[in-house]
Amino acid sequence: MGMLQEFKAFAMRGNVMDMAVGVVIGAAFGKIVSALVDQIIMPLVGWMTSGQNFAELAFVAGQKPGPDGTLVPAVAIGYGAFVQSILDFMIVAFVIFLVIKLMNRLKKQEAAAPVTAAEASAEVQLLIEIRDALKAR
Repeated sequence: MGMLQEFKAFAMRGNVMDMAVGVVIGAAFGKIVSALVDQIIMPLVGWMTSGQNFAELAFVAGQKPGPDGTLVPAVAIGYGAFVQSILDFMIVAFVIFLVIKLMNRLKKQEAAAPVTAAEASAEVQLLIEIRDALKAR
């Protein structure tokens, strides 16, 4: 039973929960970026490069006869999908960089903000007056 309680304390710690939320949001953001690259950016790149489908680009190393006697690629190294994945990564990395930069800026502003003294409550004010009156005797 002690191990279960330790795990619960570990899992409910702020950093672990923040990390879990970050992973879920990151996965969803990754899907958004993939859709952006696959459905918007790469078709535009393909249109600018005479209608090439980037995902199907490959380097063909040799040919061999197929079952019907026609020549088919022996080995095809598909680099188009790899280029798309690199573009996905670059976009995600840049957005994460911007978010971290913003967070660091906010932390610096928070640290630089002057700490104002909290105004004493009525009870504290009364106790201060009593203390001062006793000192004056």
